[in-house]
Amino acid sequence: MLNTLEIPSLKEGSITDFIKNLINSPYDLITFIIDITIVVFLVVKFIQVVKGTRALQLLKGILLLIIATILSSFLNFRILNFILTSFMTYGVILLIVMFQPELRRALEQLGSNKINKFFGIEHDIAAKIKENIYKVTIAATELSNTKTGALIVFERDIKLKDIIDTGVVIGADISPQLLVNIFQPNTPLHDGAVIISENKVMAAACMLPLASDKNISKSLGTRHRSAIGISKESDSIVVVVSEETGKISVAKNGTLIADVKEEALKQILIKSLVPKFDDKKKKRQK
Repeated sequence: MLNTLEIPSLKEGSITDFIKNLINSPYDLITFIIDITIVVFLVVKFIQVVKGTRALQLLKGILLLIIATILSSFLNFRILNFILTSFMTYGVILLIVMFQPELRRALEQLGSNKINKFFGIEHDIAAKIKENIYKVTIAATELSNTKTGALIVFERDIKLKDIIDTGVVIGADISPQLLVNIFQPNTPLHDGAVIISENKVMAAACMLPLASDKNISKSLGTRHRSAIGISKESDSIVVVVSEETGKISVAKNGTLIADVKEEALKQILIKSLVPKFDDKKKKRQK
């Protein structure tokens, strides 16, 4: 009976012996189950973070390299195995370089404050968030009708302090009139993005990173590329009003939802920004 779980025993004995050792040692079996559960959880979370980004394709390529390395060792292809093993040795550094934006985003999400969700504090601010969403929807619709370009960023878990610092700090309550006035042409703050943080218009005239993906349509202007860029580097939701067509678009997770109507815009923002509650809590409230 093993006192501790030793994975190397898989190499020393058969899989059958390894399974027997687990069965004979309840402690090792529980430890093994917890270990596997944690690994699966981390893998699933990582896939969720990189889903829809270029990192997912790179992940598939790395998985193929791992399989090729195992097969080359099994088939005794010494030269190929040496090359692949040497490559995998420095693979961690290569992963950090390739996945830098996605890893930063994942770490920021893990480090963000989630405690409120466990105490149900979101219930108190959900109504305020919805109210602000309605105000932004009214402003976006009015700007759309007059074909006035606009760029409104909703901050979520990942903080945008570095982006706010590039603009003019306002810190005012959200109102349709304020948003419409900010984006009027030939005014000091119209060129750039408005950042909505902590249920306030935190800053205006902010500079956003431009998306440089080659698969983005060339017909998209700077506003739309900026919206895609910031939504890809963070978990923010961005509302864009085209100056040329007056159409409203929403950028989320590096993807642009084009030509969104007023009601659809409202529903997208509510679904993305308003905290989700447990069904049982909803029933109790009713």
